[in-house]
This record gives sequence, C-alpha cells and structure tokens, in this order.
Amino acid sequence: MTDHAVVAQRKLIEVALPLDAINKASARAKSIRHGHPSTLHLWWARRPLAAARAVIFAQMVDDPSANPDLFPTEAAQEKERQRLFGIIEELVKWENTTNEIVLQQARDEIWQSWRRTCAANAVEQSRT
Repeated sequence: MTDHAVVAQRKLIEVALPLDAINKASARAKSIRHGHPSTLHLWWARRPLAAARAVIFAQMVDDPSANPDLFPTEAAQEKERQRLFGIIEELVKWENTTNEIVLQQARDEIWQSWRRTCAANAVEQSRT
C-alpha cells in the first residue's frame, strides 16, 4: 500500500460564517406555522434547515485564503469571502429552499472547490 499525502484546503467554515444571517433565517424558519408538515403536531421536531445548509456549504467550499494564487491579498480574500457569504445568505432563506438559481450557485462553488482540491492532490500524488 502506498502512502500518499493529501492536500487539504482550508474551508470557509474554519475561518468565518455570516452568523447573523444564519440565526435570522433559522429563527424565521422555526416560526413558520402555515402549510408546513411541522405544523401537524406540536411535538414535531423542527429541523434547522438554514443552519444545516450554511454549515454543509461552508465545510465544502474553500476559504479564499486557501487559494493565494487566486486571491493574493487580504483585501481580495475578504472580498471573495463576502461574496461567498452572500451565497450563504441566499441559501439559508426559507423561500429559497427550492430556488434552483440559488441552489445552482451553491453547487457551482462546491464544484470549483472540489476541482481545486483534486488538482492539488493530483500534483502532490505525482510528486511521490
């Protein structure tokens, strides 16, 4: 068995999250009372969809600081981080649960991070 080093990119969740937007969306989702299955029983457990979406997205997407070739300055990294936060802020909104445009934006960002990680690991693997 060969031992290959895995290149792990620093993920957005390790650096920062737009907690105010996530908390606001989570509180709103919890208070939805009309037309949602959670209204069937008072004991029905509320699922934190907003928080779950934010956390899953942020753990799969690279933080801009992980890609200094794309974002060489702290200002560029912060600008990109804020753009990613904008995607999270849209992703956590209840009304965007099935919004294909918002979901596709999130998928595209995840895919880009995945491709960069695969490329970095391919380079590392070729060195060993």
